[in-house]
Amino acid sequence: MLSKNKIKLIQSLNRKKERDESGLFLAEGNKMVEEALRSDYKIETLVSTTLFAAQHPEIQTKANEFIEADRESIQKASLLQNPQEALAIVWQPILTKPELNLSTELYLALDFIQDPGNLGTILRIADWFGINTVICSENTVDVYNPKVVQASMGAIFRIKTGYTDLESFLSEASNSQVPVYGTFMDGSNIYKEELTRNGIIVLGNEGNGISDSVSQLVTKKITIPTFSINTNKSESLNVAIAASICCSEFRRR
Repeated sequence: MLSKNKIKLIQSLNRKKERDESGLFLAEGNKMVEEALRSDYKIETLVSTTLFAAQHPEIQTKANEFIEADRESIQKASLLQNPQEALAIVWQPILTKPELNLSTELYLALDFIQDPGNLGTILRIADWFGINTVICSENTVDVYNPKVVQASMGAIFRIKTGYTDLESFLSEASNSQVPVYGTFMDGSNIYKEELTRNGIIVLGNEGNGISDSVSQLVTKKITIPTFSINTNKSESLNVAIAASICCSEFRRR
């Protein structure tokens, strides 16, 4: 049975301060909890219906605490409008500086991404295209925000993320002759540009794009051209859509 204190804890994880202080985050929904169970993440508390628990006997060994609850109780605790049969309180991994192989691998670097849905979708895109690490600027939205977790569709349990001073990181990369690509409205056509198998793709803020200080560290400016003949066409692409197109084109080569 879910106690009032446990419900209070679950709902408190909607706030970054509480997540930072507790070191916990929330994963909700059958698929997300299944992804957590398959991962190496440590599950502190798993709450589910009797049916879900019966279908996932690994709960007994993977979760430090298991609480059986009916759908009505789960709904009271949930942050979702349409909660399912399970939710999990998960320990955040200790974030160490990711080990990067810039000479052979491709990475995404995010400059002040604010929308949690966009960040979650970008993690999902990285997972699809085999990009194992996403580097975030220190002012990018918290990866353990519940909306990021949900939008990632489980990718959060597979993709490594790290927060860093993006300018310093890109400066070091540039000094090491690592190609740093950035998406701009006035860049070279991505479909005609010579792309490398390794490097860093920088994606900028939803409203302002890549910041001036970061743009100075980009060595290859690229753009996704429009094919619209409508003079009233959209001004730009959503950053997650742009990420998907860029990753697809880099991998296609």
